[in-house]
Amino acid sequence: MAATLTQERFTGPEWIFERKLDGIRLLAFKQGADVRLFSRNRLPQNLPRIAEAIRALPPHDAILDGEMMWDGATYHVFDIMWLDGRDVMLLPLDDRRALLSALPLRSPIQRVRALDEDEPWERARREGWEGVIAKRRDSLYEHRRSPHWLKMKCEASQELVVGGFTDPQGTRVGLGALLVGYYETQGPAKAGHYENGPPEAGRQPDEADFVFAGKIGTGFDTKLLLDLRARLDHLEIPASPFTKATGLPRLRAHWVRPAIVVQVAFIEWTVHGKLRHPRLLGVRFDKPAREVVREAP
Repeated sequence: MAATLTQERFTGPEWIFERKLDGIRLLAFKQGADVRLFSRNRLPQNLPRIAEAIRALPPHDAILDGEMMWDGATYHVFDIMWLDGRDVMLLPLDDRRALLSALPLRSPIQRVRALDEDEPWERARREGWEGVIAKRRDSLYEHRRSPHWLKMKCEASQELVVGGFTDPQGTRVGLGALLVGYYETQGPAKAGHYENGPPEAGRQPDEADFVFAGKIGTGFDTKLLLDLRARLDHLEIPASPFTKATGLPRLRAHWVRPAIVVQVAFIEWTVHGKLRHPRLLGVRFDKPAREVVREAP
């Protein structure tokens, strides 16, 4: 069972939260004294200490699910799929966790415990975790990427400048997505690579490049969509202001003078220098656009 990435942040009595571990998914199969360990893609794993600890467990047969961390080769178990001849995957998660809690696990096996913070993703950010996993208490164990398990990865935050937007589609109003970028601090502006026409007129040769960082289509409410569209219509220009850009939309795009700064949350920068899973946090009317820079990689 795999978790689905979400950008939402929520809690509720129907959910439990666990630390998202950054290791190797490990499935443990016990049949009497025979113990076999496999990665998620079913490759055998040779981990004698973990195998011995599983062999010592009281059940004759069991299948455990968890994550193996390289720091001390600890096996963090968070679920159980089979126990003494019984398929327990159709039990709710709470019941499976109760069965798991009854097992006398010993080092190097640890049970993954539920988090009790009001905002567990904030603890993840403070302590440098990869994120948290939200699981429905009534969820069954499914052999798929399930919406009943959600992963909330820790987010980075960056100020970016709006250089364009796309038209709304379907029932959406105002705009579809913001096209955002930053000023590169490495050296003076070069001829650059850009699409959809030359950069904004009036750009000085000693100015930094305005680099396209991606598009943002989530994090808006209706009022903000309409307000931003009204502001952006007053800033519209005939050609793209981005002086370094790949992947700019070619259809239904509008270009604006870079003047509006937005705060954006995202998971990471891709290898191509784009935002991965960005969402809008807010608009920074107090921040001059020219101050939004990012050190060039």
